[in-house]
Amino acid sequence: MRTVRVRAAPAAGALALIALTALIALVPAWASARRSTSAPPQRPSSTTTPAAPAAVPAGFVGVDVDGPVFGPDDTINFDRQVGTMVANGVQSIRVAFNWAAAEPYESWSKVPAADRDEYANVNGKPFLFTQTDEIVGAAAQHGVTVLPTVLYTPSWDASDNKQGPVNTPKRTVPYGTYLTALIRRYGPHGSFWKANPQIRRLAIRSWQVWNEENLGYYWPQPFASSYVGLLRTAHAAIRRADPGAKVVLGALTNLAWKSIGQIYRIGGARNLFDVASVNGFTKLPADVILYLRFTRNAMIHFKDGHKPLLATEVSWPSSQGKSRQKFDFDTTEAGQARNIAALLPMIGASYTSLRLAGFYYYTWMGDEGDKSLAFNFSGLLRFHDNRVTVKPALGAFRRGVLALEHCKRKGSLASSCIT
Repeated sequence: MRTVRVRAAPAAGALALIALTALIALVPAWASARRSTSAPPQRPSSTTTPAAPAAVPAGFVGVDVDGPVFGPDDTINFDRQVGTMVANGVQSIRVAFNWAAAEPYESWSKVPAADRDEYANVNGKPFLFTQTDEIVGAAAQHGVTVLPTVLYTPSWDASDNKQGPVNTPKRTVPYGTYLTALIRRYGPHGSFWKANPQIRRLAIRSWQVWNEENLGYYWPQPFASSYVGLLRTAHAAIRRADPGAKVVLGALTNLAWKSIGQIYRIGGARNLFDVASVNGFTKLPADVILYLRFTRNAMIHFKDGHKPLLATEVSWPSSQGKSRQKFDFDTTEAGQARNIAALLPMIGASYTSLRLAGFYYYTWMGDEGDKSLAFNFSGLLRFHDNRVTVKPALGAFRRGVLALEHCKRKGSLASSCIT
């Protein structure tokens, strides 16, 4: 059975998904200063033309992938979807690698004999790799990089989260063991590539440790001390299995710049991740850039400004009049397309000074059922009544990202660019 990562709303009472315009008054003075690592702009002379921004680096443009793309009835062909992503400028996908679904049994001896053919026995630990094999294989064939967000705890290691539905690990070592198994399968020397020589080898070199750990929905609050414990174990496991891999901090949201400060205040925590990440949802496109700037300034304040930053979820749900959930930043389908069209040039103009390593639009395809939650309307594509249809947002996204990549259109590989 396939597993689905759903972008759900946080538990009641959480400071969840607030528009940035309502938060500015809470920002410390050092965070609101608009510092830049680049030289100040100079007015061009009448005989010069401002240089166009350079094309963004390879792998910069991404989408989150979840929901109906991994539906239980195989209605949607994932490989074909990845090909469509590439044609629309996508270079990377961010997807949950569900530990609970991959390792439902703590040891090989506990797997029912009738089910053992479905599992890989890795040093006495049983793992289901069926879904992650499909994801990694399809992405590699199209030259698309994968950023796995490794989360969700199997019941045998789960500590009850009184603040939300996502349980956290009682022990951190089993999480590290799962990461090790993933790297040994999909890393540079992974068994997946050896077992499938016909698939283009594109090893996973970045691993994200959890998601939105500063929300009670995903992690009991206060979060910093216990989360850093998991991060410490994950960092050690990743470094042992692939010393060249990047450890990506779990995406922070809401007051991300405040939350990252809580992490930095724990001794040694700054040495446990290579890339920071945020999920910033705002009403105005320009405030996405401001959100990233606040987080970058926090990193500078804590003397860690050299590290790259990822925007792992940016989005506008087209849920107005369609969902019982309401956010300050929800909009119509036309508004969603306008916001995307406005944001992408701003990212192109700002990514160097922000040290932004990439961004992911949330999400590629949403399940827009009649009673769906607001974020189910975030997709560039709509899944409804067992049909997939294109939304105006996809055209806005394609035009904007191809401009960022300096391409007129894309071929069959993410790295292809037809100018």
